[in-house]
Amino acid sequence: MAAKPEVLAPAGDRERLDMALAYGADAVYLAGTAFGMRAFAGNFDRDGLKDAVSAAHAKGVRVHVTCNTLARNDEVARLPEYLEYLDAIGVDAVIAAGPDVLDLCKRRAPHVQVHMSTQTGITNYEMARVWHELGASRVILARELSLEEVAQLKAKAPRGLEVECFVHGAMCVSWSGRCLLSNYMTGRDASRGACAQPCRYQYALMEEKRPGEYFPVFEENGETFILNSRDMCMIDHIQELMAAGVDSLKIEGRAKSAYYAAMTTAAYRHAVDAAAENRPLDPVWRAEVDKVSHRHYSTGFWFGQPGQYTDSARYVRDWQVLAVVQACDALGNARLSLRNKFAAGDEIEVVGPDVPAFAMTAPLMRDMDGFELTEPKRPQMEFRMKLPRTVPPLSIVRACRPNS
Repeated sequence: MAAKPEVLAPAGDRERLDMALAYGADAVYLAGTAFGMRAFAGNFDRDGLKDAVSAAHAKGVRVHVTCNTLARNDEVARLPEYLEYLDAIGVDAVIAAGPDVLDLCKRRAPHVQVHMSTQTGITNYEMARVWHELGASRVILARELSLEEVAQLKAKAPRGLEVECFVHGAMCVSWSGRCLLSNYMTGRDASRGACAQPCRYQYALMEEKRPGEYFPVFEENGETFILNSRDMCMIDHIQELMAAGVDSLKIEGRAKSAYYAAMTTAAYRHAVDAAAENRPLDPVWRAEVDKVSHRHYSTGFWFGQPGQYTDSARYVRDWQVLAVVQACDALGNARLSLRNKFAAGDEIEVVGPDVPAFAMTAPLMRDMDGFELTEPKRPQMEFRMKLPRTVPPLSIVRACRPNS
């Protein structure tokens, strides 16, 4: 039986971290306020990093901190002290994009493992061997590799070198994220965490002698996205990933919502547990990846070149979070925090950590003073609602609202 891989979840801020921890992550990856590839995620200041490590370790969850931007001279001068701080607070691993961070980490943060980022473009076992000999304990492979290539790399890589692969989320149109479009078009440097994602814009053609006249590029259904149009989803292929020797299954999405972090983590947690026990994944959990905001799914490069996709590449957003459970007693009396408006009589769903989604009709609610409440309206307001069963904190109340 192949070893059970790690479920590695994104944690863009404290709320998303708490969701990933509650919904079953084995490890989380996050960033401080510098050196991370998602500059517009919430991220963590120094105190926030320390608290995040403490919260994760209290649940037996490892913390990987991204240091995988391409640092300039003025930035790299700040790295030694930052790495020393990460070592002091107990960070488990740093994600590095080059030998600068790797070498500094070995000298300044000796208790922290180094994982080589997908930004390094690791595509073969010789590259993996070199990074391992330089001190890396893990390589995060290029997303352009096939399942067969990953299996070959793992088989020929040095013993003890871990292999991490992206299995879910957005795919960059450029080779393993080395994109120049964003910098050229918007002045936002993708290699330093500020990608504007121009590969997801809609484009038209303009003929040089007719300035100002824009001609849409038609394929099917009246639209075409000529660059990046689909997200990756490998939830139906966990046993194949395990057989290939993948040690860590990485979910993309530090800039995505807390709801996304919760549901994708839960889905892959249950998928990995089911695969390890050689049983099918419960369809209730399989459905969760379709209930988060996503573009139409594909298996990326895992089974060969993905080819061209000409249907709509707009995001599918059919479910909206209504409230998050703060506490709930044994009788189902819950205290919740509002996220979006709903009213008594609405058809809703509740899903939670190890609680499969169940449907119910929203009952009359009460405010925190005990007065009857038909429709809570103020964002983040706390209120009380009776549920048909007890659920853990951070359970989610949602409703199907297409195009929400």
